[in-house]
Amino acid sequence: MMQRLSTSLLSCWLVMACAASAKPVKVFILAGQSNMQGQGMVSSFDESGVEKPGTLASILKDPAKAPMLRKWVNAKGEWNEKRKDVWVYDVNEFGSRHGILEFGYGWNLGSRTWFGPEMEFGHLMGDYFDNQVLIIKTAWGGKDLYKDFRPPSSGGSVGPYYTEMIKTVNQVLGDLKSQFPSYQNTAGFELAGFVWWHGWNDFCSPNIGTPEYEKNLTNLIKDVRHDLKAPKLPFIIGEFTGPWGADCKEAAAVTIRKAQKNVAARSDFASTVHFVETHDFVRAEKDSPTSEGYHEFKNGETYFLIGEAFGKEMLKLISK
Repeated sequence: MMQRLSTSLLSCWLVMACAASAKPVKVFILAGQSNMQGQGMVSSFDESGVEKPGTLASILKDPAKAPMLRKWVNAKGEWNEKRKDVWVYDVNEFGSRHGILEFGYGWNLGSRTWFGPEMEFGHLMGDYFDNQVLIIKTAWGGKDLYKDFRPPSSGGSVGPYYTEMIKTVNQVLGDLKSQFPSYQNTAGFELAGFVWWHGWNDFCSPNIGTPEYEKNLTNLIKDVRHDLKAPKLPFIIGEFTGPWGADCKEAAAVTIRKAQKNVAARSDFASTVHFVETHDFVRAEKDSPTSEGYHEFKNGETYFLIGEAFGKEMLKLISK
C-alpha cells in the first residue's frame, strides 16, 4: 500500500515537472544601435584608482541608490547578477556571444565592465514568467534607420542590418539546442516582444534621416511583424535620449522624439505599441564615468533605469 502510494506520488510529481518544463521559451528581441548594445559601466577607476561616479559599483556605495541593485548582489555585497532562467544571444559588429544573463553583453562583448538594457529587462521578464526567457539582441553601433535598418516597405534598398536582424532571429530560433544545450524541445518558443532603442544617426542626418524617421519606424514595426510571422508582436519604442536629458532643444532631436510618439499613437498600433520616455534617466556629465553624451555619459544608473522602464512597459503590453 505504502509502495503504491509512493509510486503514485512520484508519478504525479513527474507529470507536474514535465508540465512545468513544457512551456514555450518566451523570446524578446532588443534592437538598435550603440546605446542598445550597452554602454553602461559596471566599474571604472580614475587615474588615482578611485571609482568614478555613475558606475554600478559607485551606486552600491550610495545608501540612497544601492537598494535598486539589491537583486544583483548577494548578502556580502558581491555581484550576483547571473540568471540561468534567462538566456541571451547577442550580436554586434564585434562578434556574437550567447549564454545565461549576466554582465558582459555590452558593446565590448564578454567584458564584465559593460552592460545594457538587457540586464534589468531580463530580470523583470525572468521574475514574471515561469517559462525560460530568451533575449536576442541585435544592435550595431552607428547605424541609421533610413539606410542601415531600412525596412522593405520604405522602398529602395532594404537595409543590410534590417536583413541581418531578421536573419539572426530566425537562425537562433531555428536551432536553439546548439546555442543553449539545456533547451528541451518540448513546447518550442513564443515571440513575446520587441524593444527598439535608436535615433542618434538619423538625428545626425537632419535632411534625410530625421524627416523620414516616422515613416521608416512605422514600416519597421509592420515589416518585423510580417517577416517574423507575429502580426501582433508587442513593440516598445524607447525614446531617443542623447546628452540633453529633459532639456532637449535640438530641432532634429525634437522631431525624432515626436515621430516616435506619433508612431506609438497610431490607431492601427493601439494596445500593441508603446512609447517609453527615457530622458529623465539621463544623469549629468559630472555625475557620470565619461563625457560621451551620445552614450548617456555611460552612466550605469541610466542604463539600469532604462532597462527597468522597458521591462515594466513590456509587461503592461503583455498583460493586455
